[in-house]
Amino acid sequence: MDAERPNNTGNRGIIHSNKSSFSTLYRIIDVIVISTAFFTILRFLDENIGPEVMSILFVNIVCYNLCAEALDLYRSWRTASTTIMIRSVSIGWMISAFVTSTFAYMFPTIVNLHNFAVGCWLIACIVLLASWRVVFRQILFYYRRQGHNTRKAIVIGATTSGYSLCNQIIDNERLGIVFTGLFDDRTPDRLPHEVANQIAGNINDAIAKAKRGEVDYVYIALPMSAEKRILHIINLCSDTTATVYIIPNFFMYNLINARWQSVGSIQTLSVFDTPFQGGSEILKRIEDVVFSTLILMLIAVPMLIIAAAVKLTSPGPVIFKQNRYGLDGKKITVYKFRSMSAMDNGDVVKQATKNDSRITPLGAFLRRTSLDELPQFINVLQGRMSIVGPRPHAVAHNEQYRKLIEGYMLRHKVRPGITGLAQVNGLRGETETINKMVKRVEYDLDYIHRWSVWLDIKIILKTVFNGFLNKNAY
Repeated sequence: MDAERPNNTGNRGIIHSNKSSFSTLYRIIDVIVISTAFFTILRFLDENIGPEVMSILFVNIVCYNLCAEALDLYRSWRTASTTIMIRSVSIGWMISAFVTSTFAYMFPTIVNLHNFAVGCWLIACIVLLASWRVVFRQILFYYRRQGHNTRKAIVIGATTSGYSLCNQIIDNERLGIVFTGLFDDRTPDRLPHEVANQIAGNINDAIAKAKRGEVDYVYIALPMSAEKRILHIINLCSDTTATVYIIPNFFMYNLINARWQSVGSIQTLSVFDTPFQGGSEILKRIEDVVFSTLILMLIAVPMLIIAAAVKLTSPGPVIFKQNRYGLDGKKITVYKFRSMSAMDNGDVVKQATKNDSRITPLGAFLRRTSLDELPQFINVLQGRMSIVGPRPHAVAHNEQYRKLIEGYMLRHKVRPGITGLAQVNGLRGETETINKMVKRVEYDLDYIHRWSVWLDIKIILKTVFNGFLNKNAY
């Protein structure tokens, strides 16, 4: 943490996000790689490169950058695995390649390129974008292992987070950080057994070490309750040239997409937040519109047949409209093919049970195969729902369970989905016990916490192959 200085930073705040020092370089190299591959392949295939052809390159670069931002591709990858990095690059490029191909197909007179040329370019780029990153990453690892550009670090506070940090530094040589000691004022009998014999000294010893210039990084891992002690250590460190980091003990909270937010020059931490902001929100919406449009084109005829069957086999409307909670807990209208003779939509809604007399013979088949939910793809196009997300419950059920289950309403930090992580893990249909609903909510919150395009794709594929037929859906 920097020593106090005049406030000449405007509204930037006092805490800044940890970005990769190579982020700008990564962006530039990506654009160079994509553009070079584009022109090289077109010239090799004797394609005409005119101003109008540049439009496809422009669309691709813009789309790829949006995907890269949404996937946080330009963050620091020091502690992440190479596999995860390659997967993120691949997902971002496949989405941008899909949009690019769609653009080329819809505007052939503008693009004026052979499909083979476009395909070769898109395939070459995914290899090149991943390859240059892997090579560059290995060069950095080798450079650090040789002892170049290393930094010496100490940790103050033999807490759980402090001990975990020590192990992370020791186990990751590629970070270029050399761990030189864990310091704490407590006597050995008051320390956790796993660190009792690993203490290099007390806090005064740590400060003295920093003052002698033997330390580059000082990590303070004391509990949040020790505010006065932390401030005292920071003041002592102001007489050194070491960079000081505070490791917040947030493990006691169930943080969901926590992030820093600036309110003027004051920095705040959002404890419960949505993963869909900025580029992520745009990417999620593109995903929903593209997939729902394609699916509706495929299921248009089956939906007409189902609608006719519903109308002919039982009296009542074809579409059942039910009020449910959507994004931010606001009421939305959700469409389903009617599968019951009675349509509850008030303050009391009885869940469907096995051998429920209200379910029509056709309705039983529709519910068991999830075909009754096909009209919800229209809800997706309307922006009320997503293809993947927590399943929306009836308003009456929401009011019931929000009083019984902690964190229940956090499900509504994102749009509800036609399918979700809970559904592909077998949690569909009646929730006759509170424990079943608790488990469903746990999966929903886990989805919000871990959201990625790849996770959405996996859930969609699992739904297609495993999720339509379900013995618990009645």
